[in-house]
Amino acid sequence: MSNSPAIWLTVQLFGTRVGVDEFGNRYYRGRPLVGDRERRWVLYRGPAEGSAVPPLWQAWLTHTTDQPPSEGTPAPYPWQRPHRPNLTGTAEAHRPPGSLLGTTPPSPRPYQPWTPALDEETPPVPKRS
Repeated sequence: MSNSPAIWLTVQLFGTRVGVDEFGNRYYRGRPLVGDRERRWVLYRGPAEGSAVPPLWQAWLTHTTDQPPSEGTPAPYPWQRPHRPNLTGTAEAHRPPGSLLGTTPPSPRPYQPWTPALDEETPPVPKRS
């Protein structure tokens, strides 16, 4: 965790810890300004990557829900997969077959490309009038 002294001071002075997710990210809330909503923020464990925030915490951060996720949160449906951050640019990124960075060889071409024969005549070039 590489948090600057300014972030540490802001958390100590204005933040109230709300919870921690399964990835170790810590969530805070601040006092609301006059006539404004409360400020909510996250301190990431590791590099700051927005896709590392699970959906329930994202809903809380964006004021979609008022209550932060807790043990009282309903269990996920059986068809729901666990949250994974965006893996683009990493070794675990999705690389379909035939991709330049893919590990599987591209499939053979289902057609034969046209190649001109040497004895064919070249078509006449139309004249401009």
